[in-house]
Amino acid sequence: MILALTALLAMQDTSRISEAQSVIAQLVEAYGVSGAEAPVRETVQRLLPSWARTETDTADNLWVRVGQGDPVVVIVAHLDEIGFRVDSILGDGSLAITNRGGFFPSLFEAKPALVHGDRGGGDIPGIFLPRDTGFTRRTPPRLRVSVGATTRAAAEALGVKAGHTITMPKQYVRLGGTRATGRSFDDRMGCAALILALRHLDRAKLDHQVIFIFSVREEIGLEGAAAAAHQLGTTPRRVHAVDTFVSADSPLELPNFAVAPLGAGAVARALDNSSITPPAYVDSLAQIARARGVALQIGTTNGGNDGSVFTPYGVVDVPIGWPLRYSHSPAEVIDLKDLVSLADLVRAVAEDW
Repeated sequence: MILALTALLAMQDTSRISEAQSVIAQLVEAYGVSGAEAPVRETVQRLLPSWARTETDTADNLWVRVGQGDPVVVIVAHLDEIGFRVDSILGDGSLAITNRGGFFPSLFEAKPALVHGDRGGGDIPGIFLPRDTGFTRRTPPRLRVSVGATTRAAAEALGVKAGHTITMPKQYVRLGGTRATGRSFDDRMGCAALILALRHLDRAKLDHQVIFIFSVREEIGLEGAAAAAHQLGTTPRRVHAVDTFVSADSPLELPNFAVAPLGAGAVARALDNSSITPPAYVDSLAQIARARGVALQIGTTNGGNDGSVFTPYGVVDVPIGWPLRYSHSPAEVIDLKDLVSLADLVRAVAEDW
């Protein structure tokens, strides 16, 4: 039924929506908890245009350089997703785990789990154990994972090791209209926007260098971006972090903060918990969007962005977002129209600013 609905909607899509869906679906269904982004990085490389030459730095960020000369502009989106890491295997065969990123572990309780084993070894199925009582607890017990083993030795025999990452199975699912749901749209939407912008980029228009960076370990402290910022130092003039705008466009939330309706376009993150965009740069971004006919919203939200670690070097941070419902949950919701406008905005920033 899901496949039939997806096929029916795809027949009604414009070519831009169809291309956007093709890219984001593949990125969402790749697994890459912070520190284990290799499968996502490989997917990005496969989806890039054939002319793009990639390089990987010492932090494992993926770079694509386009154009030459000054000013140097950086556009960055992160590869990683939230998840867990195996801390230890307990005597009863269950796994003690730690969050990789900030979220509510209770959202994963009593759900299927995947332990991501060594490359080539395949994933090991399991479950996030439900709490062991029918009585309400004010504080739920620490989340653990079972792979069906009843002893530490049995779990090790399945290939589980301390340090392995854990997520739950995920799938890109098309909803009605141009909406879709899944997990890890944060920040695969940003990665998709960079890929789509590069595919359609008019390289002849560039009179300066633009560096596209797909960063690692954002969810645990902007670590990949910090390494890139240190490497580039004071060279860039601006950095555009392309990441989630956690929106209050939800039936569950009051519309008094972070309102950016899904389907109304990309978002200029004028302020978040990590940086304040100079108003003149917000105005310039809005002018570029208007000139290109790109749908753009302007708002403030919570969270941080990769560009903030560039500011100590004197680089201006002008983050760009896209509205997301139910951030860091197993059922995030996006609108493909926002991905198209986000990709168009990234391209416009590269070519015109």
